[in-house]
Amino acid sequence: MSARVEQRDPLVAGQVPQLDLEVKELLNAGRLPEANTLFDQVVGRVPPGADRLQRAAVLINQGKLAWRLGRIPLALELAAEGWTDLDGEHSDNPAAALAMHALAYLLEGIGNRRAAIDMLRLSAQVARRAMDSHETAAEVLSQCLQGLGGLLNFRAISSPPDQAPAIFEEARGYLKEGLELVKAEQTRLALMSAYGCALAGVGEFEQAEETARETLRQARDAHNNWALAGANWVLAGVRREQGRLVEARTLASRAVAAAEAINDASLLLRFSLDLADICAELDDHVGEAAALRCSVAASKTSMVTLQEGLGQALEQRRVAVQAQRLAVAAQEAAARDPLTGLANRLGLERAAAGLLEGTAARGRVPWLVLVDVDRFKGVNDDAGHAAGDATLREIAQLLRRECRAADLVARWAGDEFVVLLGDTGGSPLDVGPVVAERIRAAVDGHDWTMLGTTQRPTVSIGVAAGPAKLDKLFAAADMALYRAKRHGRNRVEVEPHVEIPEIVSGN
Repeated sequence: MSARVEQRDPLVAGQVPQLDLEVKELLNAGRLPEANTLFDQVVGRVPPGADRLQRAAVLINQGKLAWRLGRIPLALELAAEGWTDLDGEHSDNPAAALAMHALAYLLEGIGNRRAAIDMLRLSAQVARRAMDSHETAAEVLSQCLQGLGGLLNFRAISSPPDQAPAIFEEARGYLKEGLELVKAEQTRLALMSAYGCALAGVGEFEQAEETARETLRQARDAHNNWALAGANWVLAGVRREQGRLVEARTLASRAVAAAEAINDASLLLRFSLDLADICAELDDHVGEAAALRCSVAASKTSMVTLQEGLGQALEQRRVAVQAQRLAVAAQEAAARDPLTGLANRLGLERAAAGLLEGTAARGRVPWLVLVDVDRFKGVNDDAGHAAGDATLREIAQLLRRECRAADLVARWAGDEFVVLLGDTGGSPLDVGPVVAERIRAAVDGHDWTMLGTTQRPTVSIGVAAGPAKLDKLFAAADMALYRAKRHGRNRVEVEPHVEIPEIVSGN
């Protein structure tokens, strides 16, 4: 299937990807498992080059497909994301019209019937305005008219008898116009099915039967159970008006079976109620009871689907919150050294920019203190790697003790540590060296007997101050550290070549 589709235009009718249409075809054919499988491959995918409104149309249409598949939370999520892209000016774009058409279907599904009709009327208006400037507008308009006419049919059926004819007449006008514009087979079958219903609604039963029979013929060839259901329902209504109730019962039963096959609860509810009425007129109490059970089941399905959808949405929200927490924890773990608990190199690089910029903004001078353990290899060789790890953990604790909470302390790599002093205050000429000397003395004077070795750890330290750039500070401090190593270790050296800016007085 995918190889065949790859050669086509990625957007059909200007807006809907071909694979999305194939999901709809599978749904209409009653092949629900296959529709679900294909839908998982396409959900969330938007063709390259799609603009904002085309993206909205694709996402909301996918929301409509998700709704038909019973995946309610996903349907609402896709619709909400696509709806966001509809904000702003979209008065003459067919993509906006198609998005509104799909959105109306979802609004109807959640019970917002007035908003659904209003949205469909608006979608038709937008598509109509686009006719002069967009080649795809006619096809999109035919889809919008099918949705509007079909929904008006259902409104007419549930309206008082004196109001129904006018609503059917309005629906017929929209559906007839759509048939004059349509080219796509799926949309044409949907229009024909709805048009037959509107014709029956205004009393033109001969034309209604002719249209319904042609719809049946084409629907069988296209394996379109949705159109089969609608056409059989129209024919059942015609036969009922003619008093041919046995035929009406047979046709209505076929409509119910087709609606069951495509898992359309709203159609199933309507058709099964009509079947129950026909059975009652025939005194077929068994058939009436079966039809009523079917209608109750369809009603329960709709309710349970919404309830399950809400439950799934809440569960997905819980899982999303949990996943977010885990992601934050993973980010924190990725930026932390597991041995010492200090920030690692990634953590230092993430936090350094903000600390340095904040320090410079307050007119302070940032200092970087680079600490390296002297002859660390000797500690490992003499007392083992466990002692080496213990040494690094102890030095990390000493660094925390000698620095403020606002200072950034990190294990750079191996036996090398970095301390970034931010808003130091006081004199810029001695704060870095003072902190560095405190660290050196703390390590030198620490009780290392727990290592069980005569090799006492000491540290060499390089210190630099200057511009608020981590790489420049580090390079300068590294030069000072090199001198500390060369001059005998266990000492502090300050890089004198970094220009220290004038301090701005402040609190």
